[in-house]
Amino acid sequence: MSLLSALVRAYDRLPDAPPFGYSSEKIGFCVVLNRDGSVAEVVDLRADNKKRSPRMMLVPQAKKRTVGIDPNVLWDKTAYVLGVTGGEGKRTAEEHAAFKAKHLDWLSESDDEGLVALRRFLETWTPDAFVPPRWPDEMRDQNTVFRLSSEFDFLHDRPAAKELWRKIGAMDASDPQICLVTGDAAPTARLHPSIKGVWGAQSSGASLISFNLDAFTSYGHDQGDNAPVSEAAAFAYTTALNRFLADRNHRIQIGDASTVFWADAADSDAVKEAEALAAGMFDGQAFLAEDDLATARVQDRLEAIRNGQKLPQIAPELAQGVRFHILGLAPNAARLSVRFWWESDFGTLTANYQRYLAETELQPPPRDGWPPLWRYLTELAVLGKRENVPPLIAGDWMRAIVTGTPYPLTLLSTVLMRIRADGEVNALRAAIMKSVLIRNLKKEAPVALDPANTNKGYILGRLFAVYEEVQRAALGGNVNATIKDKFYGSASATPQKVFRTLDAGSQNHFSKLRKQNPGRAVNLERLLVTITDLMDPGDDPIPASLASAEQALFGIGYYHQRSEFFRKRENKTDDDLIGTDT
Repeated sequence: MSLLSALVRAYDRLPDAPPFGYSSEKIGFCVVLNRDGSVAEVVDLRADNKKRSPRMMLVPQAKKRTVGIDPNVLWDKTAYVLGVTGGEGKRTAEEHAAFKAKHLDWLSESDDEGLVALRRFLETWTPDAFVPPRWPDEMRDQNTVFRLSSEFDFLHDRPAAKELWRKIGAMDASDPQICLVTGDAAPTARLHPSIKGVWGAQSSGASLISFNLDAFTSYGHDQGDNAPVSEAAAFAYTTALNRFLADRNHRIQIGDASTVFWADAADSDAVKEAEALAAGMFDGQAFLAEDDLATARVQDRLEAIRNGQKLPQIAPELAQGVRFHILGLAPNAARLSVRFWWESDFGTLTANYQRYLAETELQPPPRDGWPPLWRYLTELAVLGKRENVPPLIAGDWMRAIVTGTPYPLTLLSTVLMRIRADGEVNALRAAIMKSVLIRNLKKEAPVALDPANTNKGYILGRLFAVYEEVQRAALGGNVNATIKDKFYGSASATPQKVFRTLDAGSQNHFSKLRKQNPGRAVNLERLLVTITDLMDPGDDPIPASLASAEQALFGIGYYHQRSEFFRKRENKTDDDLIGTDT
C-alpha cells in the first residue's frame, strides 16, 4: 500500500474525522450579530487558562495561502474579517477588501437570515469602528467566526451555510480525472492542503506534494494535474497526517525527523495496544493507555518484549492481522522530505526492535536504564544538543531499525569523531559502536568484559584503561588532564605513536603507587602483564594504525575495563582491592 493510500485509509478509521471540506482550526472570538447586521456583542471563545488557548472548531477548510490573498469562507483572522491587525499590516486593507467582496458576491442571493445578517454587517462595517471596550485589543489577529444573537449555533454550521460552501467548492473544482490514490474519476486537487507540526518546517505548514515551479511540471500540466490526486483524497491524507502530527500518542521526534506511526486492524483494541507498545519501544514511557489497568498491561508486555520473548507468546492477537505504518518527515524549505516510510506486520516490527536491542546490549548498562532512541542521537551531537544531531543520520538509523537493514556507516564514523573530540566513552556510545560492528561489519563484539578476547583493538582499549587506572591510583583526583584527555584520540587511531609514552609514564606512577598501596600496585602490574600476553608476539605488537572497526573495539574494550575498575571501587574496600584484578 502506498503512503497516500495508507493515510486515506487511516482517515476513514478516525473516530472523529472532520467531513470532507472542513478542518479543525483555532478560533479565538465570535462576533454576535443582530438580524439587521448590527453587532450585539463580541464573545471571547478562548479557554480560561494562562495561555488563553483558542477553541478548536470545525469550520470550512482553510485556504492555502502563500503570497496571494485568498479569504476563508465565513471565518478568518481579523485582518480579513475586520480589516484590523496587531502588526504593521501592509496588506490589511487589501485582505479585508477581498473578504468583503467575495462574501458580498457569495451571499448576494441568499435569503437565510443568518447569512443576510452577515451580508448587512459587511456592507456597513469599517475598520474605524474597532474601538475598545466592545472590540478588545487581544482580538487582533485572532481567527473569528459569527453567529446570530437569537441562536447558539455559529453561522458556518447553518444548513444554508453548508450548502453555500458546497456550491463554492463545486465552482472552484477542476475537471474530473482518474485519482492516483483511489482510482475514481473526481476533481483534482490543484494545491494540496498544508501539513503542520513538522519540526523545523514553516509554522504555517508545508507541502508533502507540490508542483509550483515550471521545472516540476511535464506535458504542459499545471500544479496538481502533474500527479492527479482527487480533492477528497488530498483532504483525507492531509487531515489524517495533521491529526497524527498533533497527537503525542502517534508522534515522536527522532533527530530532525518528525516521526508518526499508526496501526491498522479490524479490532480497535488491538490498534490501540499496538500503537501503545510502539510508542513505548521508541519513546520510553509514552503509552496509549486509557486507565491504570491498561497502562500496567502495556508496561508488562513491553518489558517482556525487551526481555526477548516472542510476540505470539506475549500478545498473540497482535502477531498477525495488525498492519503497522511508520513515516518520518523532515523540513525542506516550503516542502517536506520523506526520510523513511515503512509498513509491515506489527510482529515484524517487534522482531526487528528486539534485534536492535540485542545488538545494543552492553554490560554494565547505563545507570538509568536503556534510554529512548533520541537520547542515543544526542551522543552524536556537538555539546549534546538535539538540534546539533547530524542531518540524515536520525532518519537512516530509524529506518534501519524498523526494517532490519544495515545501519548507516556514518553512525560509526560520527561516534568515533565525537569520542576523539571530547574523550567521552559511555555506555550509549559503546552500544552504538557494538551494534554497527555486529550488523554491518559482521564482527563479534562482547557484551561484557571478555578477558580472553584477542582482537588487537579490544586489547589496546583495555590496556589504555589500565594505564589510566594506574595514573588515577597513584595521583588520585589531583590531575588537571588525565591520559584519556591527552591521548585517547591518538591512542585509538595510531597506537604505535602513543603506547610507548604511556608505558614509560606508567613506570613513574607505579613507583609512587608501590609506596602508597603496594598490593594495589602488584594487582595492576599483574593485570597489565595478563593483557599484554594476549598480544600477537610479532616484531612490534603495537600496530601503527587501527581501522575504524578496530577503533570501535578499542572504545568497547576501554569501556569494559574502565567499568570493571569502577565496579570494584564501588563494591570493595581499599583492603579488598589488594585482591586479584582479573
